[in-house]
Amino acid sequence: MKLVAGLGNPGDRYDGTRHNAGFAALDRVATRHGVQWESAPRGIEALVGRWRADDVVLAKPLTFMNLSGAAIVPLLHFFKIDVQDLLVVVDDVNLEAGRLRIRTGGSAGGHNGLKSIIGSLGTDQFSRLRIGVGGGARDDLSPHVLGKFSAEEESIIEAAIARAVEASEVFVADGVVAAMNRYNRKDDKTAEDN
Repeated sequence: MKLVAGLGNPGDRYDGTRHNAGFAALDRVATRHGVQWESAPRGIEALVGRWRADDVVLAKPLTFMNLSGAAIVPLLHFFKIDVQDLLVVVDDVNLEAGRLRIRTGGSAGGHNGLKSIIGSLGTDQFSRLRIGVGGGARDDLSPHVLGKFSAEEESIIEAAIARAVEASEVFVADGVVAAMNRYNRKDDKTAEDN
């Protein structure tokens, strides 16, 4: 069984913000595969959906970003999912808008949602799919990540979300290495696989 979790902040106020790119990707996966969101079991603060004959759990934590680990860890325990079968989909200010990067572990890279998950799990050895949202002012990233995409960025991010959905599907079907090989290309913003 696998868990694919998209990170974001709950509430209409945050819809369409850079920090909610993970939510946007998971919503697209759910729509594409007819998955219905429902409240997570046992009071876990998340929405979940079952996919692929129930062997995949999609999740959107309803905690705020910096408390994501408080939802992810209980979901792993409840569904008896190993850490290596977790994929976390997040925004990344350190990547050019529209770029994807998949890794099997590593630091949080300054991302508060990943910091929370690493702290709650006690390990950084889980897969993450980062969606580049471009960098804002380095002294205070809050206005940038909590801001909406510009008109120029929208088509770039829309295409990145579509590729993130595909990368999530590859992770589920073929594993993280296959997803990395296909989507961690320098030209991944413009090239199409044939």
